[in-house]
Amino acid sequence: MRESDRGTDGEHRPEQDLQEKGLRSGAVGLVASVVLSVSSVAPVYALTATLGPTVGQVGLQMPAVFLAGFAPMLLVAFAYRELNRVMPDCGTSFTWTAKAFGPHVGWMCGWGLVVATIIVLSNLAGVAVTFFYLLLARVFEHPSLADLAHNKGINVLTCIVFVGAATAIAYRGVGLTKEVQYVLVGLQLVVLALFALFAFVKAGQGRSPLAIEFSWQWLDPFAVQSFAAFTAGLSLSLFIYWGWDTSLTVNEETSGSAKTPGRAALLTMVVILTSYLVVAVAAQRFAGVGTTSYGLGNPETEDNVFAALADPVLGSLSILIFVAVLASSASSLQTTFLPPARTMLAMGTYRAIPARLARVHPRFASPSTATLVSGVGTAVFYSVMTLISDSVLVDTIFALGMMICFYYGLTSYACVWYFRRELTRSVHDFLFKGLFPLTGAVLLTLVFAKTAVDTFDPDYGSGTSLFGIGTVFLIGFGLLLLGLVLMLLWQRRAPAYFQGRTLRHDTPALIVED
Repeated sequence: MRESDRGTDGEHRPEQDLQEKGLRSGAVGLVASVVLSVSSVAPVYALTATLGPTVGQVGLQMPAVFLAGFAPMLLVAFAYRELNRVMPDCGTSFTWTAKAFGPHVGWMCGWGLVVATIIVLSNLAGVAVTFFYLLLARVFEHPSLADLAHNKGINVLTCIVFVGAATAIAYRGVGLTKEVQYVLVGLQLVVLALFALFAFVKAGQGRSPLAIEFSWQWLDPFAVQSFAAFTAGLSLSLFIYWGWDTSLTVNEETSGSAKTPGRAALLTMVVILTSYLVVAVAAQRFAGVGTTSYGLGNPETEDNVFAALADPVLGSLSILIFVAVLASSASSLQTTFLPPARTMLAMGTYRAIPARLARVHPRFASPSTATLVSGVGTAVFYSVMTLISDSVLVDTIFALGMMICFYYGLTSYACVWYFRRELTRSVHDFLFKGLFPLTGAVLLTLVFAKTAVDTFDPDYGSGTSLFGIGTVFLIGFGLLLLGLVLMLLWQRRAPAYFQGRTLRHDTPALIVED
């Protein structure tokens, strides 16, 4: 028996013997794990897509809401860390909730993760398309090129090309993925630092007519005018932190798989929080929250704030922001394929979905079929949403907040329930396996419930609707309902997983019964 198979008390932990799936062990270290997670979060992309909508909901309290959104994410990260220590399985939320609450909850949690990722992949592709044509317009000094992004046919075709390229890179395995990300993540962080510096300096010099004086009240979440506005803003702020758990989904490919992924997740969140607060305050100090020109509250620029702020803030260096947003969305488009592909790999391994999705490429050691399915799903979802909604980017971001609350919340509850007999062993166990995850889960549940009620209103998000129901609600709950239907259909066809024959609380290894 290997030493890694023993718990801290020296006894064998059978839950650590989950099935190996053919992935390349030790391919990712701590630094690479952090880089992959930061890349998935895509700080430049996340900020340009959410600064405007968040200001539209909470005004000057935008930095405060970003800070408030960090709290439940940190609490959830503790749950992920503790679960990963005893179950370093690439199925993460799916595997953990299945072992804690049973196959049906586990299946829906896995579905929530996969769907949330496909939503954000489509959003990433959309932002990449927009900034690709904006960058071309700048490089060739031909402004009309930027209008190509608004042509739905060209937009969709370009998106499919981007998704195809990202799928191809992800298909070749995590080794190639991490090498590309070192440069792209470094570029993002440098450009964000330059943007914040220029914004603070120019605002202080009076070189922005929309500049406002900094106030510590910007960091007070209790100053938000209404609870509905706060939850809407919080849903958006949850979106900008999403992706930190990528380090957990590559746990079977990480050296020190029981501890390194959890540490990487926490380090990622510290880097991201620092970047967000500095840039948020700098942008608000420079541009204010007005609804005209490059004001952060302008509804015409809310889905791409950096496009409006590039020239006023960076001047002759404005092209850097376009390069950074394109690099951010493109790099995240690549790394964000990791979670859904590995979740489907685990679900296929335990026969929760067709076994063909558990195929691993013999040369690249990547979940080949699952990666291809993720790519196709992303292209189809983006194409359909682009045709249905005129504000697909805004609506998918709001819907993503609901999905995040759903599967992060379930995972946190799973942590408390799975370790329930250990909570009185020590103060550490009580806090990190019980109180913190439970608090995070409750907070996410409240946000999910409130958002579900609010999004039914057609005026929520972009203000579009179908049959009198808000598009955001239809995206969020429609996808969850689709998952429920698919689960019941698969249960009738392949009942082994749902009967506890392939994965259950005490499963020491994969047991497949045909």
